[in-house]
Amino acid sequence: MKFDSYHPAINFIFFAAVIVATLCFTHPVFLAISFIAAFIYSIKLNGVRALIFNIVLLVLIAAFACFYAYYTHFGVTNLHMNFAGNQITLESLVFGFVFATIVATVLMWLSCMHAIISSDKVVYLFGRISPKLSLFLSILLRMVPRIKERSRVIDTGRKCIGMGGGQGPIPRRFVNWVRRFSILITWISESLVESSRSMRSRGYSLKGRTAFSIYRFDNRDRSFVIFLFICIAFVLMAILFNQTRIVYDPMIIMNRITAFSIVFYLAYAAFCFAPLALQLVGELRFEMLRKTA
Repeated sequence: MKFDSYHPAINFIFFAAVIVATLCFTHPVFLAISFIAAFIYSIKLNGVRALIFNIVLLVLIAAFACFYAYYTHFGVTNLHMNFAGNQITLESLVFGFVFATIVATVLMWLSCMHAIISSDKVVYLFGRISPKLSLFLSILLRMVPRIKERSRVIDTGRKCIGMGGGQGPIPRRFVNWVRRFSILITWISESLVESSRSMRSRGYSLKGRTAFSIYRFDNRDRSFVIFLFICIAFVLMAILFNQTRIVYDPMIIMNRITAFSIVFYLAYAAFCFAPLALQLVGELRFEMLRKTA
């Protein structure tokens, strides 16, 4: 019942749609819905590390908004005057906050996407379209955690001989770091060559090659994809009725909120929170089955 158990095409459709919507919508209500959904879902998937990362993003959002308002001047609502004699306006401050929130929300959705779409799903989605692209993406996704682990192993080994990154005076630490980085780059190059030779020996580049897959598009997937497209249809209707449009220059102007606006907000919220709801329902069902077993 969890979202990662659905068909990889559904996972890809959702993340592609929600990331595009986040990049395109500067409306505060739509942006807040996407931000809150990404914030909670990333913590649910990645735990404490995601919480720390999201808190850092909140600090960066506030810092960028202040920086943007301090050096970018537009709008008619003056708040303060900086050292150069230019006015800091409410419109520039709000737009800087919105722009930074968009970037932070996309980063959080990408972290969720990385947790849900594994390398085997990437191979399945792109294997029939472009086997070479599929191979490149799968190697890249697999290489990122391996690089972190190999870097830790290299640093541990060099610490045993007194040449770790935090040992010795500052010039010696810099030399140790450069040598560690050189060893890591050499290992990455060798690993990529070994992976390409291994895949070539298995006939990955041959024409007509087929691959085993455990993914099947069943009735559960059909029901959920219909739900997703209904929500996307409501969002497109919101775009047609100018419910996602807002102007920040020279003043903040947006359409007034009506009953139709609330319907569009609810549809977008249902779309963004759907994976989180599936995650919670799946865990609840698992606990109930475990207790009754």
